[in-house]
Amino acid sequence: MLECAVHWAAPSDDPAMRDLLDAAERERYDRFRRPADRARFVTGRFLARTVLAEVTGLAEGDIRFSTHCPHCGASHGKPRLPGHRVDFSLSHSGDRVVLAVTEGADIGVDVEQESDRDIERLAEMVLAAAEREVLAALPPERRRSAFHAYWSRKEAILKATGHGLAASMSAIRLSPPDAPAEVVAWDGEAAVSPVRLADLSAGPGYAASLAALTGRPLKITEQGP
Repeated sequence: MLECAVHWAAPSDDPAMRDLLDAAERERYDRFRRPADRARFVTGRFLARTVLAEVTGLAEGDIRFSTHCPHCGASHGKPRLPGHRVDFSLSHSGDRVVLAVTEGADIGVDVEQESDRDIERLAEMVLAAAEREVLAALPPERRRSAFHAYWSRKEAILKATGHGLAASMSAIRLSPPDAPAEVVAWDGEAAVSPVRLADLSAGPGYAASLAALTGRPLKITEQGP
């Protein structure tokens, strides 16, 4: 059993949160033009530091993250905590910020706010052919939430592997949105196995998922708003 802790928070751009940002994070914070983007970013880093401080015993102000990409060597990879076995993943959308933490496996988390995106156009890039057929067979009023369920699951997987947008989402084929989340097939060089997937409780108008690169069953606890 792999235990995964999921922490939810609402975005808030509090000065005390900004005080914990390192120099690189502060530069990134300053580049955001929209207040909402700043709030989501600083809340995510604050949430990660406070939770990881409790898990590791480190002081919040001493925590520094590495964003080294394991695939290309650049500095755009997911944040990691060097020197510790704990792995974590951050995501935010709308008024949701989420952090997932575990030990003993790579993990990815994603939350997506349902919006008026052109899901038919996006489905060509995100979904496998069989998934597009499933989506098209659903009643029109269910397609938007189903698409975002697919999307959040795939984002979580590619965050866990560290590929992010560099890998093809349409190469991954998943179980239908109303079925337990699992990888049915995965083609291409980015494919890994085993992968465990689970949907999270993000609330109405959102889809959220957690992925872990493990064959063990997941035990997930969710905390926060």
